[in-house]
Order: sequence, then C-alpha cells, then structure tokens
Amino acid sequence: MRKLLVIALVGLAAQLVDGALGMAYGLTSSTLLLLVGVAPAAASASVHLAEIGTTLAAGAAHWRFGNVDWRVVIRIAIPGAVGAFAGATFLSSLSTEAAAPWMAAILFTLGAYLLVRFSRPLRRNPTAGRLRGRFLGPLGLVAGFVDATGGGGWGPVATPALLVSGRMEPRKVIGSVDTSEFLVAVSASLGFLIGLGTEGFLLPIVLALLIGGLIAAPIAAWLVRIVPAQMLGAAVGGVIVLTNARILMRTAEFDGALPVLVYLLLAAGWVTALLLAVRLVRRARRQRAIAEAASAAQGAPEADSAPEEVAALSAADR
Repeated sequence: MRKLLVIALVGLAAQLVDGALGMAYGLTSSTLLLLVGVAPAAASASVHLAEIGTTLAAGAAHWRFGNVDWRVVIRIAIPGAVGAFAGATFLSSLSTEAAAPWMAAILFTLGAYLLVRFSRPLRRNPTAGRLRGRFLGPLGLVAGFVDATGGGGWGPVATPALLVSGRMEPRKVIGSVDTSEFLVAVSASLGFLIGLGTEGFLLPIVLALLIGGLIAAPIAAWLVRIVPAQMLGAAVGGVIVLTNARILMRTAEFDGALPVLVYLLLAAGWVTALLLAVRLVRRARRQRAIAEAASAAQGAPEADSAPEEVAALSAADR
C-alpha cells in the first residue's frame, strides 16, 4: 500500500510536469517502475495503459483552456499511433540502447537551443506559415516508436521539435502534444496487449498512476495557460538538457567528479536562462502597462476606462 501511494504521488507529479511542459510523464513513471524491479516491457505497458486515462483528461482540460490546435493534433497523432503500435509490438525483440546516445545528442542540442531562444526577446514570424503534414507525419512516427520502446518519449521528441519550429505558441504546442498522446497511448496499449497478453499490465500500478494523473491534469492545463511563453520555453529547455546530459555522460563513461561539475555548469546555465526570461517578461509587462496608460489618457479620459482595460487582459497577459 505504501508503494502504491508513492506511485500515485509520482503519477500526480509526473502529470503536473507533463501537462505544463508537454513531456516527462512516461519518462518519470517508467524510471520509477524500473527502479523497483519491473521488467521494461511491463513497465512501458503499464504506463501506457494509465496514460489512456491521463491523456484523455489532459486533452479535455487543454481544450477547455484553449491550448489545442486540432489540425496539428490530427496530423501528428495518426502517424504517432502507427509508430507506437510498431514499437510496442516488437519491444521484446528490438533494443533502442544503441540509438539512445544519438537521440540524446539531438534532444540535448534542441534543449540548448530553446534555452538560448527563450532567454532572448521572442520575435514572431508571420511569414513562416503553418506546420505541414510532411513535417508532422514523420515526427509523429518517430516520437510514437521511441515512446513505446523507451517507456516514454512522445513529449521529449515532439515538444522540442514543435517549439523550435517557432510556428506555434508554447502553450498550444504543449496542449496539442498532450492531446494527441491519447491516441498514441491507446495504440501502444493494443500493441502490448498483442505482444504480452493481459499479464503484461500491472493493474494496481496502473490504477495508482491513473489516480495521480487525473488529479493533476486540470491543474497542469490551467498552469500552462497562465505561465508566460518565455518562462515556459526556458523551463522546457532546461529539462531537456539535464535529462539527456545524463545519457550522454553515461555513454562517454564520465567518472569521478566530472559528472558533478557538468551538472553544476548546466544547472547554472539553466538558472541564468530563467533569470533572463523573467527579466524579459517584466520588461514586456512594463512596456504594455505604459502603452495602455498612454492609450487610456488619450482616448478614454474617464476614470472608469482604466479598470475596463485591465479587466480585458487575458489570463496569460496577467
């Protein structure tokens, strides 16, 4: 019972992170299950079965808060489901260990790029156009396969790629990735059911993860709506960098005090990026307040005009 309560709390924390950053539910949950001795295939199967409920709740909450681009969801979820089914079906015979360092290097580079991008002023590019199916399709296929074979990976692969494209708001990237993961989780669970049978699913663990995730899903969807894009992007970048640095250092066989030094340097870079993002957010709010005050003084001198303008601000602006 104590172990199940801990797993439920982990499910809650993992869903808070996943719903706010668009990644890490499967990664966090699978890591815990592997630490307590669950077989990799059974861990991934149980996590994906729990994700059917958590992603459904997260998708509904993100839709309620206006965080979903359904065009992107459709174009990434279908190939993602195909990749997840293939990865789940052949997990027992396929290994991603050899590809892990290469994937970690790509994600580490994307994470570092995000740290730099979101620690500087964001500039919209209205001529960039919309994301095309020829980009979303292969991305979903790869992300779905990695997610099923690694026990997590849909968010860490899909979210950075969409954020780096610069064609979607961070909150809509996260909402769309979380919503599309429902179909991926269903497809992966079917693949595991075919490959492992019902004994591959550890139902008490599934239930504990599900309860924690369902509690956290609406909170995370609300959180991603009010957190500024600068802060969100910097936070995502730091998570990606630190997560994948561990894999790279293990592959390079770093030992002694070197890994600690690397982690300290990366953490310092993450904190610096977050501080720069905070400064940019405050500067943008000051400039907006000055512009609104000037507009109120010129066009609406009445005393009641300023409160009306303040009331019209969106939750994200506040």
